[in-house]
Amino acid sequence: MDQLYRTIGRAMDAGRIAAVCTVVDTRGSTPRKTGSKMLVHEDGRIVGSIGGGALEKRVIADALAVIASRTPQLFKHDLLHQHGMCCGGSVHIFIEPVGHQPRLFIFGAGHTGRALARYALDAGFEPYVIDDRREHLALLDDERVQRMPLGHRQALQAVRFDDRSYIAIMTYDHAIDREVLAHCITRPFAYLGMMGSRRKVELTRKHFLEGGIATAEELERVDMPIGVEIAAHTPEEIAISIVARLIQVKNTRNLSTACIPA
Repeated sequence: MDQLYRTIGRAMDAGRIAAVCTVVDTRGSTPRKTGSKMLVHEDGRIVGSIGGGALEKRVIADALAVIASRTPQLFKHDLLHQHGMCCGGSVHIFIEPVGHQPRLFIFGAGHTGRALARYALDAGFEPYVIDDRREHLALLDDERVQRMPLGHRQALQAVRFDDRSYIAIMTYDHAIDREVLAHCITRPFAYLGMMGSRRKVELTRKHFLEGGIATAEELERVDMPIGVEIAAHTPEEIAISIVARLIQVKNTRNLSTACIPA
């Protein structure tokens, strides 16, 4: 058991995600009893065991699905009827994902960017704030927020986006916003949003379409104006509306496709 917990710790330190499978209840004859645990990595490797055989094969598949959805689930297994195991009892197995908080890249350390980083932490995101104005980054008062004192072009070269990346664009310059958006829109992402007025959004769409920068389908995947419509005005209200959208996407998206609600 100690080895399993050490493996979980190493996975979390390395930024990897895995799933912990725990036998939480048993009835009748079962290969392992309550409290037995198994760790399943993203690539299917396991540490520990919850019983072996057909049961364990099914639990590994369930664990990979939980890793993909990021949603813990409870599974019941009838060993005889579901898996043809002669021991014949039943087990309840709780599977929960561990490690790899979704990364939120915030371009802009202004009032809204700083508020967004603060609220995103409590919502389970790992925020990275990107800005070349060190004095604004210095105003971030939570050490858990990652600060990237870089110009946007340097940051875009440094950051490798994937389909788990959440990106919020809100710099101090509309031209920079559009440049960051043009870079990110063709990369994989879980969420991509840009702050701006409806006029800014309309002009951006027109510019991207007429300039061949992005297709209409690609633009539809961008959340702009950013956030849920709650008639927000202050930086804090806007940040809350964005976090609401991030939570909506995180809890409903499929890992294999980026999903941005309309």
